[in-house]
Amino acid sequence: MSQPAIRVHELCFQWSNEAPVLRSCSLEVPKGEFWMLLGSNGSGKSTLLRTLTGLLQPQSGQVEIAPPIGFVFQNPDHQLVMPTVGADVAFGLVEEKLSYPQVRERVEDALAAVNLLHLQRRPIYALSGGQKQRIAIAGAIARHCEVLLLDEPTALLDPDSQMDLVQQVQQLLKRRGITALWVTHRLEELDYCDGAFLLEQGRVVEQGDPIHLKQRLMQQLEQEVDQEDC
Repeated sequence: MSQPAIRVHELCFQWSNEAPVLRSCSLEVPKGEFWMLLGSNGSGKSTLLRTLTGLLQPQSGQVEIAPPIGFVFQNPDHQLVMPTVGADVAFGLVEEKLSYPQVRERVEDALAAVNLLHLQRRPIYALSGGQKQRIAIAGAIARHCEVLLLDEPTALLDPDSQMDLVQQVQQLLKRRGITALWVTHRLEELDYCDGAFLLEQGRVVEQGDPIHLKQRLMQQLEQEVDQEDC
């Protein structure tokens, strides 16, 4: 296994003494690989991602992650803040104090990477949900992120757009050598990643080959359905 770009060791987080969310959670994502994080509602997936970005501070444990980091929310409307596509991608570069030609080059390169360069002057409100998610990803690419964290980015999309987005992200990550951790509850998305983690009650209980994990979870679902029918 190559050097991890994301390493989480014995991470613990709780909102109160009565409400632990992450319980000695540990995982590693190898550099340049695309891994997915599965789990039911309340298993701690989104909380884990927010500790990786620094939005939440854990009570104990260690987080090591290669900067810079890009983060894509479940709802892109929560992070697209400028009126047009090009302006929004450029907005994230303000702190880097780049020259105008450098900003323009970064923006055009990032939009080309997600196949949306032709929409550079398009108003954000005129975009589809899938296009908004790709703009959010372009913003991270423009900042030359080493690690991309995505919190259920297909949750608000129709089935066709879901598969389009995960395929495009997979291809983009491979071209750019970016490490990614993608939170999902859709088993069909496991067909596109290098590996997967299963989170239950704040702990990683299984990890590794995504196809094996998918088959195991599908069998588990079938057994639950059979039990309900009995």
